[in-house]
Amino acid sequence: MSKVDLSKELKDCYKAKKKPDLVYVPEGKFLSILGKGDPNGEEYQEAIGALYSFAYTLKFHFKGQDKDFKVMPLEGLWWIEDGTFDMTNPAPREDWRWRAFIRVPDYVSEEAMQELVTDLSEKKGEKVREVSLWNFHEGISAQILHIGPYSEETPTINTLHEWVEKSGYRLRGNHHEIYLSDPRRSKPENLKTIIRHPLDELGLG
Repeated sequence: MSKVDLSKELKDCYKAKKKPDLVYVPEGKFLSILGKGDPNGEEYQEAIGALYSFAYTLKFHFKGQDKDFKVMPLEGLWWIEDGTFDMTNPAPREDWRWRAFIRVPDYVSEEAMQELVTDLSEKKGEKVREVSLWNFHEGISAQILHIGPYSEETPTINTLHEWVEKSGYRLRGNHHEIYLSDPRRSKPENLKTIIRHPLDELGLG
């Protein structure tokens, strides 16, 4: 049985340097869940649990059909409804909007999710019904690797934004983070997070 490992097939999208660089992120399928509020709050934690529950349920479902895939890292888009989401001068966390998501192979379908959701909700709770299949095409983006606590991302984000401006590009879309480390198993100072922001492709860089 072959195993799909999207982190290898899309290796430039799931690794980054400690200095800013450009990356092209192709369109893909993701399991996704939307929410609002503090990432340390109960809603976010329940959402992440539901997302991973669905991801692993799909993995074992397809493994029974001689298909297998690696469960990819958690990703997140962050914004506020009115104005710019600015980690250097953040809005109150209760106003943060977020979309948490995990990339999945193209063969994952709405039909498979509908087949599994009733049984899964009985085992894991109704939150899994909020997980949907989402297509996302980020395109040309700037990214940088942050090593350390999430609370200390601001200097890394500033470095990325300054590089974007000097390179003649403009930010578009939402602040994007890819969590390469499991915070339950890694010390805060060892956490690895890709900070990414899509760019206006009409940049002069």
